[in-house]
Amino acid sequence: MNGKTVFVGMSGGVDSSVAATLLVEQGYKVVGVYMKNWSKDLPGMKCPWAEDLADAKRIAVKLGIDFEVWDFEKEYRERVVDYMIAEFKKGNTPNPDVMCNQEIKFKLFYEKAIRRGADFIATGHYARISDGKLCRAVDENKDQTYFLYRISNEAAAKTLFPVGGMLKPEVKKLAEEKGLHNAYKKESMGVCFVGEVGMKDFLKEYIDIQPGEIREIGSEKVVGYHDGAVFYTIGQRHGLYLSGVSGEVNDGLPYYVVEKDLSRNIVYVSKDLNHAAIWTKELELRDVFLREPVEGSELMVRLRHRAELIPVRLEGEKLIFEKEIKRPASGQSAVLYAGEVCVGGGIIA
Repeated sequence: MNGKTVFVGMSGGVDSSVAATLLVEQGYKVVGVYMKNWSKDLPGMKCPWAEDLADAKRIAVKLGIDFEVWDFEKEYRERVVDYMIAEFKKGNTPNPDVMCNQEIKFKLFYEKAIRRGADFIATGHYARISDGKLCRAVDENKDQTYFLYRISNEAAAKTLFPVGGMLKPEVKKLAEEKGLHNAYKKESMGVCFVGEVGMKDFLKEYIDIQPGEIREIGSEKVVGYHDGAVFYTIGQRHGLYLSGVSGEVNDGLPYYVVEKDLSRNIVYVSKDLNHAAIWTKELELRDVFLREPVEGSELMVRLRHRAELIPVRLEGEKLIFEKEIKRPASGQSAVLYAGEVCVGGGIIA
């Protein structure tokens, strides 16, 4: 034993299960914790929390570690779900995983674990901590620092990411070698902690969504109908239902979303791919959070999870690009890197 105590967030998935396994092997006193953040079933969608809990518990038994369930449902609803709903109502496209990490996993879970005597917390995220700095994972394809950029430096200093130095296939192989029953469990791709439910189905439970017209900007010609303006993002091309042909009308040229009028419930589209609403050389940020000083750093930005890193300058709360980029959705995160270090980011205004 190395004498240190670590509380591991165990979701029932393979990554956190392997993380716990590695920590036991490294001699830590490991306590597994399942965070119960959401348990409500939605129409046509059974929340998988009970199965996930059972999987996590089964791994804990196999590893011979203490296991607890911590209920954060009330706080998750208030800090993550309510935030998400409010953002969509404003016409933004928020990222609930970013908020979940900031408010639940690396705040509530971290604070409670420390109060309970933990030296560290750990999760199955693909990220690394090096010299106290948040760094990209070895597996660039799985790197999750995009979702972690808002966690406090205080929490990061006491966080272990045991799988951050591994490739995903290595994690699965190790799980199989160790006899973990969930080695090839399907990954959840839905809303954070809400299982496989799609964002659209989820939001319909909480927002009064009305169908409305899709109009061509300038001419005001009605070219189709939408099932709720909040679901559409600027620059979107797919998923438009236009005169019976998905994404295309008449001459075969695609339409792009260029504007949303939420007060009148109208989505505006254009065939002009060069429309000013789609491209930009600068982005305004809000709620900027910098984990490191960035003066004089050569910065790169990631505008979506797994998107390529693009050179950028940060001037106050504005990102300046060398050449025009396709405008990302407001409400999403722009995450900044200096080399492999994630230095922070902000919400796209």
